[in-house]
Amino acid sequence: MKLVHIDSSILGDASASRQLSLEVANAWRASQPNVSVSYRDLASDAIGQLSGFTLGANGTPAELRNATQAHEAALSDNVLNEFLAADAIIIGAPMYNFSIPSQLKAWIDRVTVAGKTFRYGANGPEGLAGGKKVVIVSTAGGMHAGQPTAAAHDDYLKFVLGFVGITDITVIHAHGLSMGPEAREAAFTQARKQIDVLFETVGA
Repeated sequence: MKLVHIDSSILGDASASRQLSLEVANAWRASQPNVSVSYRDLASDAIGQLSGFTLGANGTPAELRNATQAHEAALSDNVLNEFLAADAIIIGAPMYNFSIPSQLKAWIDRVTVAGKTFRYGANGPEGLAGGKKVVIVSTAGGMHAGQPTAAAHDDYLKFVLGFVGITDITVIHAHGLSMGPEAREAAFTQARKQIDVLFETVGA
């Protein structure tokens, strides 16, 4: 089993989403010892925002690319192929200004590719990347789960993953992290309970 673990927080060791996403990865290893984990840190090893240059590099035949175009196209291919090969994905997704980090959006733009992970047919869009399990570690300073303020955060992630065909999605919430020490502790406690329950099922 191939598991891809993605972090996107810019806070380093102070990040709640990083701490909890690692706990998810460790629980997965414990429940399924044969799992192979690859790790991608979108903050320290940024893949760059989608640009006209990216589209041009990807659209240029390999034999005609210059060195810079070849590097950009290889980056896109590596990110996409890693995503396609994954059986499961952990996404650390803190909320920044009511949305996901721009680093995570850059990753989404590299894996949401017409003809590779979705296509349009006579009946509309069809996801091509189904069969994967995704665990989203959603962290936020306030309380946003199930609220309209989650539209560009949890809801967006579930929508775009569904668009490419992924329907097996679990969201681990740790919200209210900036609402005082008691609220922060309660958020971590609740998130860890969710992780425990999830991996009782995964390991069964």
